[in-house]
Amino acid sequence: MDVKLSSAIVSDAESARCGGKAWLASALRETRARSLALFDAYEAALGPGLSVPCTPELNLPLWELGHIGWFADWWLARNPQRHRGVHADPQAVRNPARQAARGVNADALYNSSDVPHDARWRLDLPDADAVCADLEASLSDTLALLADAPEDDTGLYFFRLALFHEDMHAEAAVYMAQTLGFDPLVHHAAAPFTARRPRALRLAATDCTLGRSGPGFAFDNELGAHAVSVGAFEIDAQPVTWAQFLPFVEGGSYVQRQFWSAAGSIWRLSQERQAPRYLRQTPQGWEQQAFGRWLPLDPAAPACHLTAFEAQAWCAWAGRRLPTEAEWAVAAQAAGFEWGSVWEWTASAFAPFPDFAPHPYVDYSSPWFDGRPVLKGASPATVPRMRHPQYRNYFTPERNDIVAGFRSVAS
Repeated sequence: MDVKLSSAIVSDAESARCGGKAWLASALRETRARSLALFDAYEAALGPGLSVPCTPELNLPLWELGHIGWFADWWLARNPQRHRGVHADPQAVRNPARQAARGVNADALYNSSDVPHDARWRLDLPDADAVCADLEASLSDTLALLADAPEDDTGLYFFRLALFHEDMHAEAAVYMAQTLGFDPLVHHAAAPFTARRPRALRLAATDCTLGRSGPGFAFDNELGAHAVSVGAFEIDAQPVTWAQFLPFVEGGSYVQRQFWSAAGSIWRLSQERQAPRYLRQTPQGWEQQAFGRWLPLDPAAPACHLTAFEAQAWCAWAGRRLPTEAEWAVAAQAAGFEWGSVWEWTASAFAPFPDFAPHPYVDYSSPWFDGRPVLKGASPATVPRMRHPQYRNYFTPERNDIVAGFRSVAS
């Protein structure tokens, strides 16, 4: 992926939100092929048992694969109100008579709303062959229903939701492979970075519209377009690089309390870290671990696999701050603003926009309005059609398994 997310890619991501039946059919086949290729890489790396430790960063690969098929079945094949789009009653799907009849109680295994994360390690999951066969049958059902669906935003809502849901799980599979230390083979390689002096954009005070409106698909947390006044500010034209971040590390700032928030200090002490995850210093210089291999660190590359706490601490050290979501949105429209190489922590809490109303998949947003930060941008593992400037990502601030970095702001 090019370091600068071009207007053509943004246009492609917007087109994906409005993709019609023929486009959706092709995309659904493509994302399923990618999911299966990723699973093949997991089988090759982990062996037939596909065993992984129970940690908050990981999920069982077999569970992930089964959940993808279950999600599509739940909202499409088993949803008698799929034609109503966002107006569908989510409780209509719970009719026991609509349970998938493929030999397993899929709800008891794969419903992420009802099956807690740690409990998934105690489930008697079907084997890989059975799960893959179920995915084939599920995709066949989905495509048959798509052929008969109304070709409008309401009729295609759940097909688009299933597609983007699977795309998000594909990105998570790449993160998990990094955590486990093997190359998943299916990921979008970043283009080489060119060393250059950091640049800043100076933007005048303005009013902007935050939130999505208009035709096409939207996640519920994106809706609620509203005006926001943004004061004049200066923002990095590109995410902070390793060349900019390493002096903070080498100066011993990981043990200097004054740069860390209260929550950041607790995280830092609990981790006993003196450098970012996946970095090590050798006599030959800094190295970075990428999918299990230690490679020379590219100083021109964006600093990544950073927690929000590390991003905040660097900003305090540099006399800067993280941008708000509104500032990021304003800057993303300016010439010279480069994004798409890392997810970017912001200073804004993930919260509902005005008049928020949950969509039928009520657990997508509402449970996570708990103060965690919004991230903007995209990573090399993000499927291109998901690289949309209005997309709101959200993770808890201690997460450093995701490909997250940041850019800084001065008022």
